[in-house]
Amino acid sequence: MFIRTKQAARNKRTYVQLVESYRENGKMRQRVIRHVGTADTPEKLEQLKSLAAAIKMELEASASLNTKIADPVYAKNVNLKKPVTKSIPIDLLHAQASTQLILGIHDAYGAVYDKVGFTNPFSCRNQRFKSADVLKEMVLARIANPSSKRASVEFLGEQFGVQLNLDHVYQMMDKIDDLFCTRIQKSALNTSINLTGEKLNILFYDATTLYFESFTEDDLKQNGYSKDMKFNQPQVLLALFVTEKGLPVGYEVFPGKTFEGHTLIPVLEKLKKQYNLKEVLFVADRGMLSKNNLDYLHKNNFRYIVGCRIKALKKTQQAIILEWANSLNKEKIKDEVTHQIELNHGQKLILSYRTSRAKKDKMDRERSIQRLQARLAKSKNPKQLISNYGFQKFITVSGDAQLGIDENKLKSESVWDGLVGICTNHSELNNEQVINQYRGLWQVEESFRITKHDLRVRPIYHWTPKRVKAHIAISFMAFVCVRYLEYRVATQHKKISPEEIRKNLMRMQATVIHDKQKNKNYLLPSAISPITKQIYRVLGIKLPGGAMEIKSPI
Repeated sequence: MFIRTKQAARNKRTYVQLVESYRENGKMRQRVIRHVGTADTPEKLEQLKSLAAAIKMELEASASLNTKIADPVYAKNVNLKKPVTKSIPIDLLHAQASTQLILGIHDAYGAVYDKVGFTNPFSCRNQRFKSADVLKEMVLARIANPSSKRASVEFLGEQFGVQLNLDHVYQMMDKIDDLFCTRIQKSALNTSINLTGEKLNILFYDATTLYFESFTEDDLKQNGYSKDMKFNQPQVLLALFVTEKGLPVGYEVFPGKTFEGHTLIPVLEKLKKQYNLKEVLFVADRGMLSKNNLDYLHKNNFRYIVGCRIKALKKTQQAIILEWANSLNKEKIKDEVTHQIELNHGQKLILSYRTSRAKKDKMDRERSIQRLQARLAKSKNPKQLISNYGFQKFITVSGDAQLGIDENKLKSESVWDGLVGICTNHSELNNEQVINQYRGLWQVEESFRITKHDLRVRPIYHWTPKRVKAHIAISFMAFVCVRYLEYRVATQHKKISPEEIRKNLMRMQATVIHDKQKNKNYLLPSAISPITKQIYRVLGIKLPGGAMEIKSPI
């Protein structure tokens, strides 16, 4: 088996295929095993070649084990005989539709789950046949319809025909330990490297808070600064790191009152030990910018790009920044202008001014002032406004406790409109390259959106630290599967959101038909959407060819 690139005759596109050589009647021939994709740019071609190498490795590994990793997995769930492609005589007069089952989630994400190496992350081999199967079903349930563990068990039974015992789910969660979490993160990293053909040379990092439906604190669940504005509820701090392609490679959980800037050093220490990091460019938001963090990065030879709070710099540095900003002819700036200021120890501050950003900053401030004026007119208790987050910096208090808007503060705030600062020690990148890398943080921000909203990792309904960590581990596994399939589909077909992929796979269903005369059950697949067909093609999964006989009733 080898990778073949073929130039199209009518256009400049290049086809990437997996081809196998074989002998027939004494002659060597070739046949296409898998069409990986079509590239119209050199960058796309390199991505497809790397992906083809990963698929080739999977197929060769499956051939050595004499298994087919791309076979549909729903056969196991509903106890099918081998799929039947020819017509099955069913007497419709004696046939009755009994239930509807979802096939797409188990077919697609079940295959992805095995491809990323999650088949058995437990320490004990005996758990492979017990807890490992329960774990996989709970990960797939979180992808399909994230909810509580009890609701997930009910959902699996009703929609997939998979019967689980809730006690077995909790027993499985209690077996998830630190070694388990290390293994799934290493699987995620290896998957990213194999999938893209790239070493881990750029790492995007951010942290967020996850709150609980509880008001009781412990060593892990603690009150702290909440990004969800749930200040009266305990939380944990979740740190996540992803590649420049948006593929997750690891996470860490901290007590809820931990300041996010204090998470950087322990996370990087862990990464150094587990992944043997060398020459990694670290990209993070301004919450990670502190003297201790920068000193650590500098001492350990990490190259970094970190957002800078320019309004919190020394007065002398602020004056230099504003002097440059005031020298700009802002009315004639159409896109973006940059400026570089040299700092100590090989560091440099990259400044960026954008007209569109300045307009947005001004609009956001004016909107806040309008809301503040409305609240000033209605509020009977001035303390509510003074303590209100986001308003207090614009409020002035006169001698008789009358509240008003401080025009001087508004004016001093407006001089920073459109300005952004980025601190880096990367000497080989120019200003534009530094800014573009920093903008790549949207990958991790989107990752948090997916984990928080699509996979609903919050709120957390577990109470003990061990169960909380197990819940986050299961959510991380689901997120890795979601990102893997999103990347494969985008590379081999086109960009489709994880939610759109999920919806199409959920529509891939089949009706269970009972033939009362023959006392047999059949599974009749529904119509398949074009997107679902592409997902199956990308993963090399065979589409159902027709009705299939079920060995036993569901």
